[in-house]
Amino acid sequence: MPAVVLLLLINLYPLGYAGMQSIRDGDLISPGIFVGLANYVNVLSDPVFWQAASFTLVFTVVGVFGSWLVGLGFALLLNGKVPGGAAFKTLLLLPWVVPIVVSTTSWNFLVATPQSILPTIASALGFPNTYFLADPATAQVLVCVFKVWVSFPFMMMMTSSALASVDVNVYEAAKMDGATKWQTFRSITLPLIARPTYVSWILMTIFCVNDFPTVFLLTQGGPLNSTTTLIVLAYQTVFQNFQTGPGIAIAFLMTVVLVIVATALFRQIKKVDFQ
Repeated sequence: MPAVVLLLLINLYPLGYAGMQSIRDGDLISPGIFVGLANYVNVLSDPVFWQAASFTLVFTVVGVFGSWLVGLGFALLLNGKVPGGAAFKTLLLLPWVVPIVVSTTSWNFLVATPQSILPTIASALGFPNTYFLADPATAQVLVCVFKVWVSFPFMMMMTSSALASVDVNVYEAAKMDGATKWQTFRSITLPLIARPTYVSWILMTIFCVNDFPTVFLLTQGGPLNSTTTLIVLAYQTVFQNFQTGPGIAIAFLMTVVLVIVATALFRQIKKVDFQ
């Protein structure tokens, strides 16, 4: 009981206090006056919010499924007999293990200025306007690619653990029945690792939606708010514009969406049938 009470205090008190601030017109110093749902109405009617929500959706979908596809590919590769497989797997974990500050600094060194390595190569190949982080479209692409690069080791480890639990006799039986590699992958491998896959999707969805450092350290939400996600917008609203009510309202709306997505995926886990 003391442990339960402690957990409730740690989790419920900040949540309740944040909920109170989301319905008040305050700042970082004073709680302000009660305004009801006005903050939520203002947020939902703000085009900047919907622009951030749109990019958050793209960022999350690319981050989840892009990292899963890359991680699945490497997991399948390492599931077989690969020379130096242990060392190769360790190298593949580096994007996930290296601190995000170091990773973003390296990527900025690669693409941030016209004198960086990738813009120099693009210019030498005849591509004009090689300002990758100054153009909204290319900045969005780079942020999404960077997220996949940072996240695929996690998905690779999740998938590798799932593949290791599959009975090899199932593959032997499929081979004896004349199944092709694609048929085996589609009808045996994917169904047998479905539950860990859904769990990894849930976790990566939460990671992507709540991923502040990846975006902020790489582009700070620019240019022209093109790479601003909801978590970055919430931070800017609270700590740069000093509007705690709207900022926390954005965070609560994010939480509601995450709960809905997680619930839907958990229901899919229950529907998985191994028979």
